Amino acid sequence: MIISLKRLNEILDAIKKTRIVVFGDLMLDRYLWGEAERISPEAPVPVVKVEDESERLGGAANVAWNLKTLGVEPILVGLIGEDMFGERLRRLLRGFKIDDEYIVTSKKRQTTTKTRVIARNQQVVRVDREDIGNPGRNENLKLVENALSAMEQADALIISDYGKGVINRTTLRNIGANFRHNKLFVSVDPKENHFSLYRNVSLITPNQKEASNSCGIEIMNEKSLVKCARKLMRITSAESILITRGAKGMTLVRNDGSVKNYGTVARQVYDVTGAGDTVIATFTAVIAAGGSYDEAAIISSHAAGIVVGKVGTATAMPQEIVESMRYEIETKKH
Repeated sequence: MIISLKRLNEILDAIKKTRIVVFGDLMLDRYLWGEAERISPEAPVPVVKVEDESERLGGAANVAWNLKTLGVEPILVGLIGEDMFGERLRRLLRGFKIDDEYIVTSKKRQTTTKTRVIARNQQVVRVDREDIGNPGRNENLKLVENALSAMEQADALIISDYGKGVINRTTLRNIGANFRHNKLFVSVDPKENHFSLYRNVSLITPNQKEASNSCGIEIMNEKSLVKCARKLMRITSAESILITRGAKGMTLVRNDGSVKNYGTVARQVYDVTGAGDTVIATFTAVIAAGGSYDEAAIISSHAAGIVVGKVGTATAMPQEIVESMRYEIETKKH
């Protein structure tokens, strides 16, 4: 299926009228850029001469950034530490005009921060600062309170689970009744050991490895992939499972029995960091704007193809999606 450029622009215009809550694990992505021209005399590791530093939104914050780039008004709910990196994350959000009103600050936890050292566009090492236990009782209650308040204004909800503690049995149990009662479209970017928590959601978007580990089925071909997806739907009562498969594209399995494959449209692959965030943000935005599942899968495939062609955490702009789809249409004409 190919979406016409006219229809694509209609969807992209409608996206600008939507509000989507992103509830999950917030991260700050830091990058040290440089050159590695020699090996250290102290150990067999490269010496990277740092020439530049940058910081970007990561985790659930990257999902919100992807939504904002598409024109959505994201409402971000999550947890940061009362520390230097938490303040830098807030500053980045404000720079992109993403509201930080519903973010909870903890005095007991540090802000999840991933620092990547990059030499000649290749990652040399990553250094993580994080606390991965569940938040305290008061922090959980505040997160739930903020999520419920945010959902009153929303067209959809994205649960961005990186296993850093915000997505837990307490928080999901308390917001679950609300989104089911209001028939809100809810998508989940999952953590593989948390599938039992995702009850009655609209869409779950594991990659192939996460899906295989979670369902206990080795995915060798499409038959085993579909079997795995249907098992995950039984476990979670989810309406649909979208399994991302890297170079093989994506497969959407729905509870009406349908199975559809969507090929990758990436022209170059430099960095897959954050591609899953782009897929779930774009898919949910299209559905919130009134698009079909087919349209959501196709447009999110193009968006993901764009971001993997960039180094580091990145987003896909509407005009880039239009150009990507225009290129596909022109290619298929010939």
